[in-house]
Amino acid sequence: MRVERDQIAPNDPAASALAHFGSEVRLERERLGLSRAELGKAANCGYSLVAKIEAGQRVPHREFAESCDRVFPGAGGRFARLWPLAMRYAFPPWFREYVELELSATAINMFHPQLVPGIVQTAAYARAVLRTGRPTNLDDLVTARMERQHILQRPEPPRLWLILDEGVLRRTVGDADVMVAQLLRLREVARTPPHVVQIIAERGRPYHGWSSPFGLLSFEEGADVVHVDGFPRGYVLADREEVREASEAYDLLKATALAPDETAPLIDSVLKECHS
Repeated sequence: MRVERDQIAPNDPAASALAHFGSEVRLERERLGLSRAELGKAANCGYSLVAKIEAGQRVPHREFAESCDRVFPGAGGRFARLWPLAMRYAFPPWFREYVELELSATAINMFHPQLVPGIVQTAAYARAVLRTGRPTNLDDLVTARMERQHILQRPEPPRLWLILDEGVLRRTVGDADVMVAQLLRLREVARTPPHVVQIIAERGRPYHGWSSPFGLLSFEEGADVVHVDGFPRGYVLADREEVREASEAYDLLKATALAPDETAPLIDSVLKECHS
């Protein structure tokens, strides 16, 4: 039996939350008689970006939504409320569940043997990492990754605990300027309570690796979950035994890594050795 499907144009407001957001922006702008250039000026962006947002082709920044609420009379915060729905479309479908869990987490524990995790990447570092996959929506992916970091700016942010292999500090991503900015960002996180950054030293206690990056999310209510990065996609585990095994693995990594107070001096040493 052939299944009939309605054909919806990508810029049809019914196509997605992203298309709906863009359509609402266009309707309000035209109602006020504003040009795209004028709206772009008010939102600190260009004509081209406004046009792509209205067409449902680009994910808007949070600041763009807030600007629309200021510029359009009677918006009443509508665009800020629509923005999280539009934002979902910047993430791969398989990653959206994790992002929603991350938003409500009270503690985020991550281990990465190869890269600085996205939650603390600079925009330039994120762009260099994501570019290697040759995505067609690179700008949207970078926007989405930066927006995830807003949870760390809350009055009561989740406690972030990162464990990285020392090679992460020394492996050049992008160029020297990108790495200097990223290392300074990581040092800032390491020095900012309640967050903790630990490094597994190249010449330290025996460490033969968990080759896959993974993380544990804890919540005010409900059981912990595990997120495992992988190719072609990551996945979330909620089974009690699997969560227990991941927690024990993370405890061993903590014991293997250098003390938290040694992180900033080590980053300073790498900056001097590799980038001075």
